[in-house]
Amino acid sequence: MRRFFKVSDQDSRAFAVRVYACVLVLVSGILVGGLVLTTGFPTEHSPWPLLAFGLLAIMAERQSVRFTENIELSVAFLPLLFVAVVFGPLPAALIGAVTVLPDFGRPYTRWVIWTANRTIIGGMAGLAALLPHDAASSVGLILAATFLAAIVDFALDLILNTLTLVIRGTGAARDLARNLGPVALAGIPLYTSLVGLLAYSYVEVSPWSAALFFIPAYAAQRLFVMYREQRETLRDLGAANDRLERANLSFATALVATLDARDRYTAGHSASVAIYSRDIAARLGLSDREQQLAHLCGLVHDIGKIGLPAGLLEKPGALTLEERRQMEEHPSIGEGILTNVDDYAEIARIVKHHHERVDGLGYPDQLVGSEIPLLSRIIAVADAYDAMTSDRPYRDAMPSRVARLRLAQAVENQFDTTVVASFEAILAGADETYRAGSRRDFRSEADDLRGDLQIAVSAAVNAAVSAAS
Repeated sequence: MRRFFKVSDQDSRAFAVRVYACVLVLVSGILVGGLVLTTGFPTEHSPWPLLAFGLLAIMAERQSVRFTENIELSVAFLPLLFVAVVFGPLPAALIGAVTVLPDFGRPYTRWVIWTANRTIIGGMAGLAALLPHDAASSVGLILAATFLAAIVDFALDLILNTLTLVIRGTGAARDLARNLGPVALAGIPLYTSLVGLLAYSYVEVSPWSAALFFIPAYAAQRLFVMYREQRETLRDLGAANDRLERANLSFATALVATLDARDRYTAGHSASVAIYSRDIAARLGLSDREQQLAHLCGLVHDIGKIGLPAGLLEKPGALTLEERRQMEEHPSIGEGILTNVDDYAEIARIVKHHHERVDGLGYPDQLVGSEIPLLSRIIAVADAYDAMTSDRPYRDAMPSRVARLRLAQAVENQFDTTVVASFEAILAGADETYRAGSRRDFRSEADDLRGDLQIAVSAAVNAAVSAAS
C-alpha cells in the first residue's frame, strides 16, 4: 500500500508552485485594493493615452527577446515606467497585469504567476515614483521619480523572477543575474533618462509628445537583440575554440602514438614531460593558455625522433659522435613536421628550442638565456628530469634526489634558474609517485597515447580488409 501514498519530487514541486502562485495573487490583490483605497485612479488625465500605452506594452511583450530556454527580456518595462511616473501606481499595476494578458492559456499557473508578478512590480514602481513629490513639476523631480521607479522595477523583477525559477526548478539566481545584469547596467540608465524626459514633456508641454516614446522603445529592443546576438556569437566562438583545442590535443596524441610504435619509452616519457611542464608553467604564474600550450608542447617535444635512422632510438649502448649528431637533429625535424600543421607554428618554435642551453652551448641554434622561449626552457627542465628518473636502454633510473641535485648543479649553464627553482618547489611538496612519474594520471595519459595508436592501427586494418573484400 505504501507506493500508493508516495509523493514524488515532481508532485512536491508542483504543489510548491501552486502555493507560490496563490501567495502572489494574494499579495497583488492586497496591493491593488490598497491602491484603490489610497491613491485611486487619476481623473486629471484622459484614459486614451493610458489605453495606448497598455497596447504598446502588450506589443513590446510580444516582441520579447529570448536569452535562454527559461529567460526572456522585453521592453515592456519602458511604457510601465512612463505610466508609473505620469499616471500613478494603480494604472501602472494595471498596465503590468495587461502585458501578460495575450499569454493566457495552459499552463494557467504560469500565467497567473507572471500576471501577479507584473502587477506587483507595476504598483510598487508607481509608489516609488511618488516619493520625490512636489507641488510644481520639474525636470529634476520627474527624472528622480523615473529613476526610483526603474530601480524598484528592476530589483523586484530580479527577485520575483529568481523566486519563480528556483521554485519551479528551472533556473538559478546566478544564471539570471549573469544573463540580464549586463543589459540592465548598460541600457536602463540611458533609457530611464529618455523616459523621464518624455514624461516631463508629456506633463509640461503636450500629451502628443508621447508619440516620441517609440524611439527609445525601438532602440531598447535593438539593444536586447544585439546583446543576445553577441552572446550567441561569443558562445559559438567559445565552442569552436574548445573543438580546436580538442583537435590539437588529439593530433598531438596521434603523433606521439606514432612515435611510440618505434620507441616504447617515448609515450610514457612524453606524458610525464607534458604534465611536469604544465605544472611548472602554473607554478610560474603563467596564464591558462600558456599552461595548456606547455602541456601540448610537452606531448610533442620529441616528435622529430620519427625521422631518425632505424635502430638509433633502440641502441642499448652509448652513441657514437656521428650518432649523437644525428640525434641532435630531432628538434629541427620536429619543427619541420609541426610547421606544416595549421596553427602549430608557435608549438613548432618551442619544440625546436627545447634542447637549447642558457649558456649558448645547446642545439640547434645556440640561443642564449632569454633568447630561448620560456616554454622551451620549461620543457628542457622537465625533459631532463624525467629522462634521468626513467629506465633507459643503456642505464637504470636515477633516484629523484640525485636528478634534482643534477638540475641544481646545471643552473645558469644548462637550465634557467627560475624554472629549476619552481620545479624543485613542486617536487619538494609532491609524493614519491609524482617524483617518479608513476602517478595514476601519468600512467593514464601514457595509456591514452598508446590506446590511440591501437585504435588507429585497428582502423587501418579494418579499412584494408574492407577494400580487399
